[in-house]
Amino acid sequence: MQQSAVPELAHTHARPIHWIATATAVAGVVALSSVLQPGPATAAQPTTPGAEPGPVTVAAPATTGVDFPIECGPVKALVVKQATGDLDGDRRPETVAVVHCDSPMGTPPDGVYVLTQAAGASGARVVATLVDPKDRLTVTSLSVGNGAVRAALLGYSSADVPSCCPDVKDSAKWQWKDGAFIRSAPAGAHSV
Repeated sequence: MQQSAVPELAHTHARPIHWIATATAVAGVVALSSVLQPGPATAAQPTTPGAEPGPVTVAAPATTGVDFPIECGPVKALVVKQATGDLDGDRRPETVAVVHCDSPMGTPPDGVYVLTQAAGASGARVVATLVDPKDRLTVTSLSVGNGAVRAALLGYSSADVPSCCPDVKDSAKWQWKDGAFIRSAPAGAHSV
């Protein structure tokens, strides 16, 4: 074995004074860190004009147990589609539900309803009807985003068209304005 040409360094051998100095330094850092704490963290997102507010912390209203304003006779009302989002800017989500009668045959018309739930209330309630089942429309898609409800609708050009075969396709958009849901002018109905 060849001997090192470099003399041994003094700090390579730990002595008790080294351990005492290290322990004192660590204790000082721990004590100082407990005194100097950073400020509390916040989860707030920076806001920009026209941007939607931060995430909603309240659960959206459930559709179970809601008395929808639809006449179904001996069959039950059936929720076939739903979407949630904050429609009126109060940072509490609303639920939009597409409902029709649970008919054993045919294509029953849909109703589109907006549900809300007051803070502390045990259940949701219908606050608006966007599509009345009497209009004989079928909702093929539903979405909620940017404070608006959007739906694709199938309907009939006249009362003579059989219920099985809608012949008009349309789209609709509703937004909350001045205390009511306003439907924007449709782009125009198209024959199917």
